[in-house]
Amino acid sequence: MGGYPGMISFHAREEAVVAGVEEVLRLFDKFSLGVVVSCRSGQAVAPEEVFLQAFGRAADLHAVWKVAANVLEHCSGIATRTRRLVRAAQRVNPRITVLTTRKLFPGTKEMAVRAVAAGGGWPHRLGLSETILIFKQHLCFLGGVEGLAGVLDAVRARACEKKIIVEVEDADEAARLCRAGVDGLQFDKVPARQLKDIVGDLRRIAPAVTLLAAGGIDQENVAEYAGTGVDALVTSWVYFGRPVDMGVRITGV
Repeated sequence: MGGYPGMISFHAREEAVVAGVEEVLRLFDKFSLGVVVSCRSGQAVAPEEVFLQAFGRAADLHAVWKVAANVLEHCSGIATRTRRLVRAAQRVNPRITVLTTRKLFPGTKEMAVRAVAAGGGWPHRLGLSETILIFKQHLCFLGGVEGLAGVLDAVRARACEKKIIVEVEDADEAARLCRAGVDGLQFDKVPARQLKDIVGDLRRIAPAVTLLAAGGIDQENVAEYAGTGVDALVTSWVYFGRPVDMGVRITGV
């Protein structure tokens, strides 16, 4: 029976943004399956719409079945949540960006990042070398905000191509760092109503500074944070949630 010809078809049982397609196509190629129907990651699909279909030997169809379904379900879950977050934020502020953290399940980075991109988001940082992001855990060894302000020029000279971004929770510290010339500030768990006032003050001090909101941003509060005037929202929320409910049909031909 393993040599009998057959067809495998994938559909979502709900509205979804599909992701993980390219990974599954490579799996199909490994088992010499012929692709009949294929969408691209990032495409929105309707319930019961077949978005991926391939033919081959029954044994090979069963070999790829569960792996392909798991990849599509989990990646599409991330992409769908990302798309919802992006749309909710951009209805309030069309110029805002949704950034995702590196707090994903170990071993899934490449697929998760591509799923975020399929949903319209962007990775906050792919690695530690992309920017100089300074947390309070670093500041305690630098003498606090004042100490950082004193060495900022030296840091910039050693890494002239990198943006220097500092995580803050306090309006006065934020203003001090803006005057010192940081490239960006990331506000951690600052309530949206309070943050809106802070953003207005900082724009008057340093109009070009990049401002980020982070900490607990999800579908319930994303619109409120988008209205604060920050440039981007940083979140881990899209990684953790229900996979898209996928259906798979295997038939003989």
